[in-house]
Amino acid sequence: MTEPLNPEMFDPLCPSDLVPIRVGDKWAGMIIQCLEDGPRRFSELRVPLRSITPKVLTQSLRALERDGFIVRTVHAGPAQHVEYELTSLGRSLLDLLDAARAWAEAHLDELIDAREAASPANRTS
Repeated sequence: MTEPLNPEMFDPLCPSDLVPIRVGDKWAGMIIQCLEDGPRRFSELRVPLRSITPKVLTQSLRALERDGFIVRTVHAGPAQHVEYELTSLGRSLLDLLDAARAWAEAHLDELIDAREAASPANRTS
């Protein structure tokens, strides 16, 4: 059995949209990271991704499945459940996502400063 996902896996204050490389949508990289250690149920993914709505998580999972990064498996029986797991293609993204996250962490202050400087509230006409 896989260890439970850490609810604090993703810092809610960390602006995930500052990561320079995206696979799919805003949530795809985080979903891929959640699946790194093995298959997970939908409800397990919701723990560290607590700010995502069920609808958006479903859309992201479907897009990742369509693109060949994850596989969805329905386990039949009295306790029917669905699990999501990385494919070899999805697993090949882990190093790239780790590198992008490390880069973003190293440059976080610069990225935030640039965002704030470009915000409409800080512009003068």
